[in-house]
Amino acid sequence: MNSGAGQAPAVGVVVARTGRLARLGDPLAYAMELLAPKLRGRLRLVGRDSRSSAEGARRAVRELVEVERARIVVTLAGTEVLPAVADACEEAGVPCLSTTFPWQVYYHGGRRRRWTYHFCWGLDDIAETFADLWEAVGGTERTVGCLWNDGPQGTWSRHREHGFLPAARARGHRLVDPAGYREPAAALDEHVAAFREAGVDVVTSAATGADLGLFRREAARQGLRPRLITCSRWLAYPPAATAPAEQAPQADVGTLVYWTPAHPYRSSLDGMTAAELAEGYERSTGDQWLQPLGLAYALFEVAAHALATAGDPTAPKSVAAALGATRLQTVAGPLDWTSGPVPHIATVRLAGGQWQRGRRHPYELVVTDNRGVDGLPVGGELVPPGADQ
Repeated sequence: MNSGAGQAPAVGVVVARTGRLARLGDPLAYAMELLAPKLRGRLRLVGRDSRSSAEGARRAVRELVEVERARIVVTLAGTEVLPAVADACEEAGVPCLSTTFPWQVYYHGGRRRRWTYHFCWGLDDIAETFADLWEAVGGTERTVGCLWNDGPQGTWSRHREHGFLPAARARGHRLVDPAGYREPAAALDEHVAAFREAGVDVVTSAATGADLGLFRREAARQGLRPRLITCSRWLAYPPAATAPAEQAPQADVGTLVYWTPAHPYRSSLDGMTAAELAEGYERSTGDQWLQPLGLAYALFEVAAHALATAGDPTAPKSVAAALGATRLQTVAGPLDWTSGPVPHIATVRLAGGQWQRGRRHPYELVVTDNRGVDGLPVGGELVPPGADQ
């Protein structure tokens, strides 16, 4: 067993390298590879594959804590994996830092948080951002159809106290929410019919790309032509390239913008700008930058800051206290755990945008509403669904 004696403090990284979340793990793996030599001597970055499953995530935490003697564990993961990492760290009594998961689901949906810290936007922030987009297509009171599943995504979106629903209604919008559907959806014709009957002119969703595509085909068949579709779930990924005659399901869909190369932020570790980080990622991987990249880099910024400012970086209580006291300017923006909406939470600022046909890439994320992020330029206007781009 590796005792870690005489070595720099270890930051454990739970990252999806295999399974369905492997693409989501790419930005975290890249940030880890890029920063490891820069932090050598100060920190050791050691990773384990979550295998895109809750059990794999728990196993990864055990190995990082017991074998690598990780002083803090960081992760960027999905609906089942991220809570599993946080819960395993709670059980082990090791500080954990995570992101890319609406904070209400993280905070209210799990066990008591003593060792685990998180930064992200909230479901209310999603509703406010989407309401800005809805209102941009005309009028302050829309009839909005909710394409929500019967799983965690839909359950928390419709939560009457902590969810998307109360924030959207507070803006004056009427939400039409048929029964949640089981993923993957076999048919969504009843949702389309309910939206038509209610006079829906805007649709909001947290659907997968496949289910969103199914909905759009059925809506076209029944003659439902919403003025705008917003979707929060697949916001990180560019629409898949399809045949020229077929439009990708995410194309022209309004979504959240939490990080782009145009964001006016720099890393606290090395001064790298958002633009430089995205450019390096594309040059190194050959792939288009992804929104989680900025937050992945910020995970290491905050972890390094906490270990550097902790009174005793070998004591879990000291590292946890340092996380809770962190106020830091990062490449993902300003993060502040001292004034979060609830303990152990820092929030990420959101803008509104849309996937549109691009010049450098088949589809590019265009900022259409920047009111939530100071200094972020607007890149274009909303394109109506189905419009020729």
